[in-house]
Amino acid sequence: MTHIAVIGAGITGVTTAYALAQRGYRVTVLDRQRYAAMETSFANGGQLSACNAEVWNKLSTVMQGLRWMMRRDAPLLMNPKPSWHKLSWMAAFVREIAHYRENTVETVRLALKAREALFAMAEAEGIDFDLKTRGILHFYRDRASFEKATGVNALLREGGLERYAVTPEEIRAIEPTLAGTYHGGFFTPSDATGDIHKFTRGLASACARRGVRFVQDASVETIAPGEGGYDIGWRAAGHPAGDTQVLQADAVVICAGCASRHFAAMLGDRVNVYPVKGYSITVNLLTPEAQKAAPEVSILDEAAKIVTSRLGDERLRVAGTAEFNGFNRDIRHDRIQPLVDWTREQFPLVDTDRVVAWSGLRPMLPNMLPKVGRGRRPGVFYNTGHGHLGWTLSGATAEIVAGAIAAEHAPERTILPLAA
Repeated sequence: MTHIAVIGAGITGVTTAYALAQRGYRVTVLDRQRYAAMETSFANGGQLSACNAEVWNKLSTVMQGLRWMMRRDAPLLMNPKPSWHKLSWMAAFVREIAHYRENTVETVRLALKAREALFAMAEAEGIDFDLKTRGILHFYRDRASFEKATGVNALLREGGLERYAVTPEEIRAIEPTLAGTYHGGFFTPSDATGDIHKFTRGLASACARRGVRFVQDASVETIAPGEGGYDIGWRAAGHPAGDTQVLQADAVVICAGCASRHFAAMLGDRVNVYPVKGYSITVNLLTPEAQKAAPEVSILDEAAKIVTSRLGDERLRVAGTAEFNGFNRDIRHDRIQPLVDWTREQFPLVDTDRVVAWSGLRPMLPNMLPKVGRGRRPGVFYNTGHGHLGWTLSGATAEIVAGAIAAEHAPERTILPLAA
């Protein structure tokens, strides 16, 4: 049986493993954490949001980022300390402004396909992940931002998304707990929310039942061509340097988030992923009053770049901000406090005395589209670089990369008989 190694056990790695297992491959997933979904797939904003598919490659984004550089609590923050990686990424980002329109439309189409695939996985495997299909509500505080969003909405609809404008009165009817003042908004009834960590862990268990092997606490140190495939050198957590084991596979799929650039370099590819840090808070709703005061519909505040998701009865996830600061994972008070303040402003009756803070690194490519498909060498594939839409796009990209693998490697290896 053809053996495929998947590097990374986040949402893209686990959905890739599932798609491959369904096709009859022998699959091994390696990850440096003890459990699946412990990094970027742990506590994101929770949205399955085709409505958030607009790519960031706009001149206005660049100008806004420059204006925000001196504000430590800004929604978009960049550490001014230069690095070759950051500068090369930014230069490529600016070049992609020319492709803003087509990349946005393509992202919408991919998100719609992915939504169907993820729902099908959850239904087939009986995964409970606090799914809510109540839609996502964007709101805007002034006429200028609303009119600007109208142009974006036309692109999203061109990609096939059902999304329509709503008045301030309709915003109140859709989500009565909101306490702010708004000019207008857009509502996407087909979008959804849920707990990415619960989903990924549930799908990993389903993969294991289907025969997928998970090698956790495994630091992958080398990937090199071997006899008939690839040799993957890895070391177990706590073991000394040099105590390396080797896994042999017919092909390898890199689904390693922000580490994908490092692994791609081993394989002769350039995958210019940059780690863009995001923050979230999980507000524990411990009283009936707090639960009643928290929103059921998912919110996206365009000005503050903040999103919410209701996770069951007792949790509200509030997430946002983008920070260009390398591989720094520190949780900063001045980045968390705006999320708490926003929650108190929009939902004043929600208690914020039990808040759990988190930060994660989004793996972003300059064009804001994931890298999906084969690398330069035979038997090397990628499913990485999904940025802030990893969960939203993963169901579709897993199917794409599995299809690319199937085109080159049949699930069952053909062994030719020896010549007489």
